[in-house]
Amino acid sequence: MADGMIRLRRRKVELHSDRLLLRPPIHADFEPWARLRRESAEFLKPWEPVWAADHLTRRGFTHRVQWATRSIDNGTALPLFLFEVATDTILGAITLDNIRRGPAQAGTLGYWVGERHARHGYMSEAILAVVHHAFAIMDLSRIEAACLPENAASRGVLEATGFKYEGVAQGYLQIDGRWRNHVLYANLRSDRRGRSTAS
Repeated sequence: MADGMIRLRRRKVELHSDRLLLRPPIHADFEPWARLRRESAEFLKPWEPVWAADHLTRRGFTHRVQWATRSIDNGTALPLFLFEVATDTILGAITLDNIRRGPAQAGTLGYWVGERHARHGYMSEAILAVVHHAFAIMDLSRIEAACLPENAASRGVLEATGFKYEGVAQGYLQIDGRWRNHVLYANLRSDRRGRSTAS
């Protein structure tokens, strides 16, 4: 169920779908998270910013957990880890970041999945759950995402989950140590493209 059950506990969010539990990171996640990132490094690094020197350390992970807690409390981001319910195995992560209120009511989606868990439909399921939560519970109106033009897997999962291509951003992010162009996608709560209230 993409719309799933939603539980709020101390401002922490849990999303449930058919196969997944999505929840914020906790300190006890360090070992399985670091193992998955380490074994998937060659698979992930071409699509990500350069990893910091402390990326796979417990100290770096502690900062990650603290940032996640602050971001959720402040309403600026929703960082979630993906777990397969049947095995309690960490699969990857998805973050709704750069949340803007006021007239924008928007956020930016980012995600990754471990190499051995790729191509099983987990990220499509996670994206559908997060987008539903963003629109139905957080009252956002627009979810944006960007990826490298040659990242066919990421483009495919966005298009399969209702995101529409909007264009190209030049030098959008530093990926693997270089400024790279990205293709831009967006998902709107009610698709109003081309419509205006202006007279």
